[in-house]
Amino acid sequence: MSPNQPPVSFDEIRALLKELPGPDEAAADLALARQEQLTKPSGSLGRLEEIAVWLARWQGRASPGMERPRTAVFVANHGIAAKGVSAYPQEVTQQMVQNFVHGGAAVNQLCSVADADLRVYEMALEKPTGDISEGPAMLEDDCARAIAYGLMAVEEGFDAMALGEMGIGNTTAASAVCLALFGGAADDWVGRGTGLDDAGLKRKTALVEQAVAVNRDRLSDPLSILCALGGQELAAIVGAILAARLARTPILLDGFVSTAAAAIVHKLVPGGLDHCLVAHRSAEHAHGRLVEELGKVPLLDLDMRLGEGSGATLAFLLLKAAVACHNGMATFDQAAVSRRSRDN
Repeated sequence: MSPNQPPVSFDEIRALLKELPGPDEAAADLALARQEQLTKPSGSLGRLEEIAVWLARWQGRASPGMERPRTAVFVANHGIAAKGVSAYPQEVTQQMVQNFVHGGAAVNQLCSVADADLRVYEMALEKPTGDISEGPAMLEDDCARAIAYGLMAVEEGFDAMALGEMGIGNTTAASAVCLALFGGAADDWVGRGTGLDDAGLKRKTALVEQAVAVNRDRLSDPLSILCALGGQELAAIVGAILAARLARTPILLDGFVSTAAAAIVHKLVPGGLDHCLVAHRSAEHAHGRLVEELGKVPLLDLDMRLGEGSGATLAFLLLKAAVACHNGMATFDQAAVSRRSRDN
């Protein structure tokens, strides 16, 4: 099965997991060998060196490229928004879609700076998911279709993709997913989102706890958790992560919501997120804990919490810098620079 033949059931999605390719270690070894020949002390460019080798590993070429980055933003609405879990009304979701279209959002500006293609995927905004504090967000068929939508959104030929989201109420869904996946207390995973006051935060925390309790019998595995507690955009991000793996396209995950969606893949298959980096540590309360659960180290920490792929798009500039140094620097032999003395 391939993204051109998207799965239509959870069984088909589970079958797809068995087809995920591994890394190209031969390309990574060649990239690592080049790093040791460049005119710098070994390791002196820190994570830029790691990024270059990671890109080579997943792009399958010793000289990685960053000429064609893409940012994908998945947009959906959530029934739980009616319970006052956000500082903004639900109609802001649709209004922000228009803002994206007309080039007025932060991610538009960052895509311009990073020379990244922006695609916005609007997912049936007139049909919010179910209120997770009262029952499941989606039926299995609806969730599978949303995953398939994400699978179809990934095209081959891009050097890397940033995955972002927009949807009033989606930090509540992400918090509930994390609580179900990793345990702990509800307040471990709930933050202020778009700027809730103390009363709103308390209400949101109680609703997340209630959502997990109400759906307890539906939380048998990661896909069931996604179906019961997630949202259409989270499901689409799951699909996009899987499609990117099939296409050997490296992924930058944005903030809390995108990373919560990625946690589903993490729980479904060992190494399922090896082709993903976390672009930044969000200021959202639970993101740091979630990143640690995934065994990742964010590239940036700038107190950002906007979503919409903003942090991941900004991190494209780090990838471009890593590629420029890796491909453009001279070797010791080319520059006639003496190597480090073996006695030191």
